[in-house]
Amino acid sequence: MSTRRASIGMCFDRTFEPSKVTEFARRLEAGGADQLWVIEDCFYTAGISLAASALAVTERLTVGIGILPAVARNAAITAMEIATLCRLAPDRVLPGIGHGVQSWMRQMGVRPASPLTALEEVLTAVRRLLAGEEVTVDGRYVRLDRVALDQSPATPPPLLAGVRGPKSLAVAGRAAGGIVLAEPASPSYVRAAIEQAGSPVDFHVAAFSFLCIEQDRTTAYRRMAPWLASQLADPSPGLTVLSFFPDLLDLFTRDGVDGLGTMPPEWWRELGPVGTFEDAVAHIEELEDAGVHSIGLFPPADVEAASAMVEDVLRLAAR
Repeated sequence: MSTRRASIGMCFDRTFEPSKVTEFARRLEAGGADQLWVIEDCFYTAGISLAASALAVTERLTVGIGILPAVARNAAITAMEIATLCRLAPDRVLPGIGHGVQSWMRQMGVRPASPLTALEEVLTAVRRLLAGEEVTVDGRYVRLDRVALDQSPATPPPLLAGVRGPKSLAVAGRAAGGIVLAEPASPSYVRAAIEQAGSPVDFHVAAFSFLCIEQDRTTAYRRMAPWLASQLADPSPGLTVLSFFPDLLDLFTRDGVDGLGTMPPEWWRELGPVGTFEDAVAHIEELEDAGVHSIGLFPPADVEAASAMVEDVLRLAAR
């Protein structure tokens, strides 16, 4: 049994009709879930407006933002937006900032020559502004002249960095108050990410996972095999860190998607809350033991299926 109890929530897929966010937020709060995570990807739905809508119809639910691209907004405007949310709903906002997909940044004409430098400068400036400081900085990407927020948060939230690789995680350890780890965020990857961030104290770790609970494991594994195949096409650090990754890749190369459905249960349990309800609970407890504070569970990209999955999220939150 884990000694750490993570906050359990659900992710709101970027493709969902924006008006649905209030419905999901109300159901999650009424059922006892802890969080709702809204996803900002270019050029889908926007994180700040979704978060404000969810916060406005709830009283207890925490809303996470995963993630705001660092260079899509001026750092002062990003801080203003986050501070406004925090004033509207004190202690219920978990903002995340990341590099953003660089091809999308190029489309918008804001791709930085050094994404690492840009992210660190933005994180540092936004964090200082949220802390109530007057900020003057003449950086490579952030230039501010005596900027201070008129209404900074009474209690600044941990500013999370949505990053993957070791260099970006090192930036997060220096400049952020925590991290958001995209799916698949296994316990092994969580431990490696915290170490690469320098194991800071008071560091909030959020992890996203695809959720698939069925009456029997075989059905769940077959449902999730195409998703895993898509991840193996361009493996992220969340996969390559796994001790069994070479064997997993060999299995996929030899037997394709069908082979993934026959993977050992312990591989699936490491990858995510996939299988029976008990398997999902075991995965969550292993994430808690690895140091995770918040878990955002991803539904299928179908709003009806996601609506049905709310009940599984609530069961896990009440475990």
